[in-house]
Amino acid sequence: MDLDARIKHQDGLISRRQALGHGLSVTDIKRRVRRREWVAVHPGVYVNHTGELTWRQRAWAAVLAGGPGAALCLDSALRAHEGPGRKQFDASTIHVAVPHGRRLLVPEGVRLHQVVDLSSRVQWNKTPPCTKYDDTVLDLASRGTTLTSVARLADACGSRRTTAARLRGRLDERKRIPQRDWLRSVLSDVADGTCSVLEHGFLDLVERPHGLPPGERQAVRDLGNGRVYRDVDLPDLGMRIELDGKLFHTSTEDRDRDLERDLDSVVEEDGTTIRLGFGQVYDRPCSTAAKLAIVLRKHGWAGDAITCDSCRDAA
Repeated sequence: MDLDARIKHQDGLISRRQALGHGLSVTDIKRRVRRREWVAVHPGVYVNHTGELTWRQRAWAAVLAGGPGAALCLDSALRAHEGPGRKQFDASTIHVAVPHGRRLLVPEGVRLHQVVDLSSRVQWNKTPPCTKYDDTVLDLASRGTTLTSVARLADACGSRRTTAARLRGRLDERKRIPQRDWLRSVLSDVADGTCSVLEHGFLDLVERPHGLPPGERQAVRDLGNGRVYRDVDLPDLGMRIELDGKLFHTSTEDRDRDLERDLDSVVEEDGTTIRLGFGQVYDRPCSTAAKLAIVLRKHGWAGDAITCDSCRDAA
């Protein structure tokens, strides 16, 4: 494509390297800048107007500043894939992946990430280029808390842009990624329609270390919509704990807040069924155990919750 077509394709942006490649001289570039036909956004990156930049133009400027082979990554790549309607998106920083070993002066408002084997992860036909959707989701899920990891996977699958099986397959291809075993366990559960990860987490993080009475584990129940619950029955106390592995809903974070309110209401009142989710089991196991102990004592349990190592560290 010619120079004008290149600028149009890149939402009005052009790099010094590209301009020289299209036959312009250094003097030509300086003349356009002096006439305000081009305005410098970052060193060596120009836009063809003097007004405020859109998010896409800022993204293009960041990618061009990263040099050949650069692409949007992490939250910025997800924004490029999912559009401007994403909730809780931080537009102040543009995340750009560059080939590993490249040293650059980081432009203002841009965060650079050096990535090994970047070219195989990039969708080059996107404008601007960005990491592929599955890779982007896995990169984001490998960071942050357990709940945010589950939220990333759940929201991606719930959006129908990908599937748990496809994400699991891509994860198997990537041998170096943080929390790899955990992510695979969650994706296996999502693909199989179970919540065994949640069940094991409740047993190992909430029930056993805090000395809560052991419950009777029930068989998997099919609820008719592809989502399965595993129950923990406490027949002597007339109670049941339902481990809610339901991942497909409008907002995983909203769902977590709803479940926490449900638990608080059971603590204050006389409920017999308690429903717990990933956030309560993996992010707040000690708090969850303390609240469960209050409810269990109301229903006749004579014991007390044990203070575990994590409880002491938090204190």
